[in-house]
Amino acid sequence: MQAMGMRRAVMSACAVALTGCATVTTPIKGDPFESYNRTMFTINDKIDQYALKPVAKGYVFVVPEPVRNSVTNFFSNIGDVYIAANNLLQLKIADGVSDIMRVAINTLFGVGGLFDVATIAKLPKHAGDFGLTLGHYGVPSGPYVVLPLLGPSTVRDTSGLVVDYFDNPLTYVSLASVSWALYGVNLVNTRANLLGATDVFADAALDKYSFVRNAYLQRRQYLISGGEGETPDYSEAPLPNYSEEGAVPAAGASATAAPASGTAAAPAPASGSANTVPGNQYVPPRAPPGFPSFRLR
Repeated sequence: MQAMGMRRAVMSACAVALTGCATVTTPIKGDPFESYNRTMFTINDKIDQYALKPVAKGYVFVVPEPVRNSVTNFFSNIGDVYIAANNLLQLKIADGVSDIMRVAINTLFGVGGLFDVATIAKLPKHAGDFGLTLGHYGVPSGPYVVLPLLGPSTVRDTSGLVVDYFDNPLTYVSLASVSWALYGVNLVNTRANLLGATDVFADAALDKYSFVRNAYLQRRQYLISGGEGETPDYSEAPLPNYSEEGAVPAAGASATAAPASGTAAAPAPASGSANTVPGNQYVPPRAPPGFPSFRLR
């Protein structure tokens, strides 16, 4: 009996080892930190599964849809401020002026941004952050990295988070209690907007980590290229060519990807990730002092 028990234990250990080898692949170019990234991705996914997602479902159950839409519009209007700043830094003057007009119209006629009047006035919403600005001027992305709680990123995009923090008006809310309240409402509301998309994602992706990685990287390249060429293919394919940041994604693109004009319709998720909040909307509060405040993508 002891021999059989030992045999079963050895066989179980071998099965676990083989499973681990199949999951954590040999690091490849563009993702040299894959072992760490997969571990952090799993941690983020569990936090989302057992904490953030249940709260988001309760929020959807309690808060009526018109109110949720107004909350989304409010934070989207705030995001247009630093989107405009980055478009102007990239010398995309027309897009920058359009973003400024969006903020002015939605603030004045949309009751502080609660209603998206600018979209009705045919002013498109763009995507923009300092990581994209760096990429626009040829700064290489560097290795892919999964940040704790913040999700998928690259070395370049991570460095851009500091500038994004100071670009966001929520950074300058003086009262700590108001900052944390805005932080919590924005986080839960944005996660609630992703509930339907993440359910489809969980059923479709064989390897969730690879799917999120490829979707994030291809979309970033697509946005840096200005939306030229075909839209990115978010299938579980090999990594794109990181040496050419402005390269157009490969053919066979998905019809559900970003619009060809390079604009980003809110509140659609920016990367297809199941355990992160889309960009251009999320910045933690300034308090407590010394606490690093970043925006998810």
